[in-house]
Amino acid sequence: MELTRAAIRACKNASARSEARVVVNDRFDVARAAGAAGIHAGETSLPIRVLVDALHAAPLKNFLVGASRHSLDGAIDAAEAGADYVFFGPVFETPSKAAFGSPQGTAKLAQVCNAVSIPVIAIGGITLENARVCRDSGAAGIAAIRLFQDAADIGEIVAALATQMI
Repeated sequence: MELTRAAIRACKNASARSEARVVVNDRFDVARAAGAAGIHAGETSLPIRVLVDALHAAPLKNFLVGASRHSLDGAIDAAEAGADYVFFGPVFETPSKAAFGSPQGTAKLAQVCNAVSIPVIAIGGITLENARVCRDSGAAGIAAIRLFQDAADIGEIVAALATQMI
């Protein structure tokens, strides 16, 4: 765990002069111990209500609780349990999210965005060509792996996304 806390501290230091925040996947104990900005819980992680209740018992200033969900009902449940945001997908075809079922599509993304009052982040198969349609469907933002992993110039990708997502 000490190595993980050191890695989180390094990420926090690297992003200190920006608006970026470090959110830890699945491990509330590590997030709390390392002073991360939040916890992101998958559908098989601790329930959102348990995480929110733990925060009420020992509050952390501006600590985020996020959730990954793969259905409308799951997104609604996460929002009602107190999540600050939800990742929804996979919106498009992608090998990294194949275990979570078929692509949901932008119509389902729009349905989720309209059903909850918290920000929805589109995930799964996001490209420069389809990022804008996610925003147009109501998503507050996008999350991507391959888009950045395969990029020759990440700055160029970020700049292109910035013009599409405004």
